Amino acid sequence: MGIIDTIEDALRFKDTIFLKETSDLQSKYDALVKLTKEYPDNLDLKNEYYMVKKGLEGENEIAYQFKKAHIGMYVLRDVKIHYEDLTAQIDYVLITPLYIYYIECKNLLGTITINDKGDFIREYVFNGKKVKKGMYSPLRQVEAQREVLRKLWEKSTSSMIKIFASNKFDHYRRVLVVAANKDTILNTRYAPKDVKDKVIRADALVKKIQDDFDKRDKNEFLDSQKNMEKIAKSYIELSVKDDTDYYEYYKNKYCCKSTNDEELKNKMIAFRKKRSSELEIPAYYVFTNEELDKLIKLKPKSVEELRKSGILSDVKINIHGKEIVNMITDKWQ
Repeated sequence: MGIIDTIEDALRFKDTIFLKETSDLQSKYDALVKLTKEYPDNLDLKNEYYMVKKGLEGENEIAYQFKKAHIGMYVLRDVKIHYEDLTAQIDYVLITPLYIYYIECKNLLGTITINDKGDFIREYVFNGKKVKKGMYSPLRQVEAQREVLRKLWEKSTSSMIKIFASNKFDHYRRVLVVAANKDTILNTRYAPKDVKDKVIRADALVKKIQDDFDKRDKNEFLDSQKNMEKIAKSYIELSVKDDTDYYEYYKNKYCCKSTNDEELKNKMIAFRKKRSSELEIPAYYVFTNEELDKLIKLKPKSVEELRKSGILSDVKINIHGKEIVNMITDKWQ
């Protein structure tokens, strides 16, 4: 296919194709629906259910916006990729003829204000009182996820391509934060321009993508539908499947906590703090909170069993695995 044919193919392609439409949030929601019926007075479960329900509604709203678009795109929902001891969890990866978008979905009530420094501040009413507090920047969050994918790209790309393409990585792989709740008020009046352009409401998402395409440099190469599909499938191949049984996970977390579990968890948190201080690394380089919960649930009895579980990366196991197993087996053998 020649360049002219490729451009014509890209311009003719107007469909939205979901190559991955499943989401861990749906599995979490289904489990929590069942558990809240079984434990109707459990407030922790109800709060978790509410948060997951809002998150799922937000992702579904974005999916709806994509489905009614007329641009030409491949969509992957809930993509999780591991690289060494880093993880990128992206709500949506969107492949268009020109750009790839990494999208972070936020479904929050109240007013979200971004100040002139790019900080996110949330205001909402709780129990009749107005609450105003800063929040972790979802933009920095999705930018950090893009950096994980950059490291993976650099590892698998030839030196020659990196010389000519590394400075264009961010240009062709764009990040967006999408406020999916229709009642959210998004105040970006004083936000820096480069931040304002990346934080939008769900109902402006398709227009944003179309505007980016319309404002492109006319000399930029457009991908054919065939190549877009190839790129989308490469993300699926890299994606890690989550086999967590969320019914058991939430039941153990909120309904069947044992004193021994709590003791082991506190012991492992203390170990993580001590190890991160000794090695001068962030605590999540030892294990994340999500990984900690999975370790408490599975309780691997050997380094080999820990490795087979897939909970931790090989790097983390090599550095911390023996001590983690010792803590568990001292308690549970």
